[in-house]
Amino acid sequence: MKWAVAIAVTLAVAGLIVAVSQISTEIARQSTVDEAQPADVILVLGAAEYRGKPSPVLRARLDHALSLYKKGLAPRILTTGGAGGDPVYTEGAVGRSYLVSQGVPSEAIVVEPEGESTVYSTAAAAEIMRRMELKSCIVVSDGYHIFRVKKMLEFRGLTVYGSPRSLNAPNDWRERWLYVRQAVGYLLWKVGVTV
Repeated sequence: MKWAVAIAVTLAVAGLIVAVSQISTEIARQSTVDEAQPADVILVLGAAEYRGKPSPVLRARLDHALSLYKKGLAPRILTTGGAGGDPVYTEGAVGRSYLVSQGVPSEAIVVEPEGESTVYSTAAAAEIMRRMELKSCIVVSDGYHIFRVKKMLEFRGLTVYGSPRSLNAPNDWRERWLYVRQAVGYLLWKVGVTV
């Protein structure tokens, strides 16, 4: 009996390792593909903000979204992200302020200001899009993040195109770790655990 349990556990762990490896490979592939094309909205995933100013990561995402907007790929930009511990500012609102300062009309920006995780932000963004009758989006985030976000939005019936922000100097070891982490997050989401 103990041998049967040991074999079952070993097979389950091996299966999990294979699944994480396969998904990590797909995440790595997706992270370098820019699928940007005409859509209803450009969806920018939040990142840290510092007292009302976008962090370098958030600013890079917003600048990439701004570039897509200026190319005319979508008439609106949807910024996401909650307070993250800041009592005054939210990532979504900081994103909106930054885009307005770069010349995007305020009426072209929609804000999701409450998301505290990727799962929450994508669910809230999908609901906003449903209410506004928007069916497609270009997702802007870091490359390692695109696969999981696309899957979450596609699950909600949306057409999603990934467009990762460019990285100046990717670190291979760090990038691989991020792919594995996103693969685990994706598998947890698939079984109903939100991270």
